[in-house]
Amino acid sequence: MAQAVVGRSALLDAGWAALAGGGRVLLEGAAGIGKTAVWRALVDRAEAAGSTVLSCAPTESEADLPLAALADVLRPLAPHVDALPPPQRRAVAAVLLSGETDGEVDERALAAGVRTALEAAGERVLVAVDDVQWLDLPSERALRFALRRTAAAVLLARRPAADDPLGLPDPVRLEVPPMGVGELHHLLRERLGTALPRPLLARVARDSGGNPLLALEITRALHRLPRLPRTGEDLPVAASVQELLSQRVAALPGPVRDAVRLAALLAVPTARDLLAAGVDQDALDQAEESGLLVAHPDTVAFAHPLYAATVRSGVPPGVRRGLHRRLADVVADPDERARQLAGATTGPDPDVADELARAARRHRDRGAPETAAGLWDRAAALHPSSQAAVTHRLAAERARFDSGDYAGAEAGAADLAASCDGPDRAEALLLLGEIRHAADDLDGAVAAALEGLESCPPDSVLAGRIHAHLAVFDVRPEAAGEHARRGSALLSADPAHRPLASATLLMEFYNDLRAGNAPRAELLTRALSLEDPEPSRLAATVPAIYWKAVDDHDLARARLTTLLDQAVARGDEPAQHDLHTHLGEAEISAGRYTAAADHLRLAHDLGTQLGTGLVGENWLLGVLAAHQGNLTEADRVARAGLTEAAATGDIWSARIHHLLAAFTAFSATRPAEAATHYTALAEAVDALGLKEPLSLRFEADWAEACIAAGDLDGATTALARLTARHTRLPRPWTTLGLARVRALLAAAQGQDPTPALDALTAARDSIPPAVVPLDRARCLLTTGIVLRRTRKRTAARTALTAAEAEFTTLGATAFTARAQSEAARLGIKPAGGTNTTLSPTETRVAHLAAAGRTNRAIAEELFLSPKTVEANLARIYRKLGITTRAQLGAAMTSYPDS
Repeated sequence: MAQAVVGRSALLDAGWAALAGGGRVLLEGAAGIGKTAVWRALVDRAEAAGSTVLSCAPTESEADLPLAALADVLRPLAPHVDALPPPQRRAVAAVLLSGETDGEVDERALAAGVRTALEAAGERVLVAVDDVQWLDLPSERALRFALRRTAAAVLLARRPAADDPLGLPDPVRLEVPPMGVGELHHLLRERLGTALPRPLLARVARDSGGNPLLALEITRALHRLPRLPRTGEDLPVAASVQELLSQRVAALPGPVRDAVRLAALLAVPTARDLLAAGVDQDALDQAEESGLLVAHPDTVAFAHPLYAATVRSGVPPGVRRGLHRRLADVVADPDERARQLAGATTGPDPDVADELARAARRHRDRGAPETAAGLWDRAAALHPSSQAAVTHRLAAERARFDSGDYAGAEAGAADLAASCDGPDRAEALLLLGEIRHAADDLDGAVAAALEGLESCPPDSVLAGRIHAHLAVFDVRPEAAGEHARRGSALLSADPAHRPLASATLLMEFYNDLRAGNAPRAELLTRALSLEDPEPSRLAATVPAIYWKAVDDHDLARARLTTLLDQAVARGDEPAQHDLHTHLGEAEISAGRYTAAADHLRLAHDLGTQLGTGLVGENWLLGVLAAHQGNLTEADRVARAGLTEAAATGDIWSARIHHLLAAFTAFSATRPAEAATHYTALAEAVDALGLKEPLSLRFEADWAEACIAAGDLDGATTALARLTARHTRLPRPWTTLGLARVRALLAAAQGQDPTPALDALTAARDSIPPAVVPLDRARCLLTTGIVLRRTRKRTAARTALTAAEAEFTTLGATAFTARAQSEAARLGIKPAGGTNTTLSPTETRVAHLAAAGRTNRAIAEELFLSPKTVEANLARIYRKLGITTRAQLGAAMTSYPDS
């Protein structure tokens, strides 16, 4: 079932919603589109829900076998046959004894018997027929009669047609659509255990028309090749499809066959170009009559996307070169002319190579790097100059990297570096470092860039560019800062490298901060003044990272959104992935969890397709889960991340997952465990010489965990670190964190907490409500805790009620539960003295709902009606002081699941 639902979740939900209410659902889609997979998944879900499923899946060869399909449908109802009236019993028994009944069957008695048997099967019955178009006529007539007269749910699947099958009035029609690139990626991973580079995957999606069956066949054929095809090279076509279509094309008259072949060789075939290439209108008309082409007002298209690739693959090489030459001489578009010249040319030709390179640059500028890569590959192959060929190869690998083909670009850059020396080798190694950095191989990125430095003059602009990248690759602030300064010195004098010089200034500013120095605002201002409208990608996110760190949510969001728009415009998917990740983290800090989830989902999907390793994406999804109260999921992500980091020696991954593990344990009121992880995180930060870990906010929670665990010395240590960070760079989260810790520590040490609480209130009031809203709400929680401990019950009640309201608004479920737990320790009761204790039934209903069960599923498991379940949930929400099912998980932590 896991395989069946790839990319079809929304469709399955819509189908199940209709079937669960006793509806009739019709799935429609082209052959191979995956409707059978959806049909089977819905059948599985119905069986899991306890329905009696009566199903059949006739094939074309069974359409002439009378009553074969009906026998499959009726087989589960065999125990009810003896109770049927005699004529009906004989008719139904005859069908069950043999789907190929030799004797005559009274069709009226059979139809009535089917209806009676369906009614005897109970209230929860699903009749499911796949490929309903292949039903034999006697089965179709019996089912048509019975289904129009019973309340059974019905699920049918077929290819598109105009009529309503089985005469069902107004079925819920659900079209099974083609799969997109992301959905096909997951399908191929699950079915074939393989992944394709993003650009190649996009071509498979295009050539298959999103049809999963065709996509699977094309991918299987791809993996039988000695190497994967590059841009401009045709994809293989499934042998059966190719054979059938080749026969059709071979049967066409010569002029018509030429018309079809010429159309297949054009990126966008138009009547103008085909007529200019010598195709007459009559040949075009015959090609359309053959069912291969479809004429539109301005263009000519193939009836199916796969047809063009199939036709191209069947053109003999010599004939194909001649056709390319005919087209190159007449097409008006310069990019199309370059493509045709590439196909027509076999030997070295500098003029053709230069024209291809110009076309590649145009495609790159238009945001089509995958197409540009293929054109540069061809230009390199055709250019007689070895130096020009190296330049084109380097451009091709960079475009391949920008398109998201990390594996292909890395292999190409490594191969180029091995075959060159001097500056060319340094350029290839620099590109190799960029690719590895994007894939989270930080050590590999530094190694490649340092090796590149050895291959170029030490005082050259190229050396400056490599230093600039090392300032990003190296995680050690002192080393990275030195690279930034050296890069800036080598680049700042050359106006042509002003954008990169701006990046080095940004990295100098950034690494100064990380090394524990006060922020040098003049560096940031100067760097921003040197930027082009589209900043250098190398350090473009640094200002946003800084603004995130100082809680300027609006500035960070605006910068990142602008960069994202630019990345989308140029088709730069690696940059889009990075920017969605940053935006997700920014929105978590801003308390905008829905927006964060949207960005992180997109980042994860792109990361999966790009092959990033998903370390950062999974971590941030875990952070979001912790903030929203899904502590089980957050804990799972943290433990998996720490295990993987220990196995690989990834220090960065270890740091961030210690942070997640600590925050999760802290949120789940396991303070000693949280303090242990915070201690490990602090040691890892110190080992790097990282005085200011901008995105790692942990000292305030570390101190609070230590206080809760009774370790006041540990709390004092954490408070001292937080004080130092605040002194270097005051910001809202440090302001509020200091105030919270001081109030809690004063109460724990037996001091009068009143001055600290006054300072906490003032700190909260100084921060606008839209800035770090979770931290502001936690100030109220801290106030309530301290006031409760000092027996100021009324004031504590007011603070905790306000905290709960703010946590609920944010969706911070774990902290909502904390506030409710603290309030319960005061003995707070809802207005009117309503009982807040859940009954055994309410407890069971609440646990099942928190586990994701629907009201109907809960009703079935507990032998209740759905309305009773709804009433129980209403009482549960009222007693627990919550408003949504999403809050149940955290709220039920104090109620054991019996």
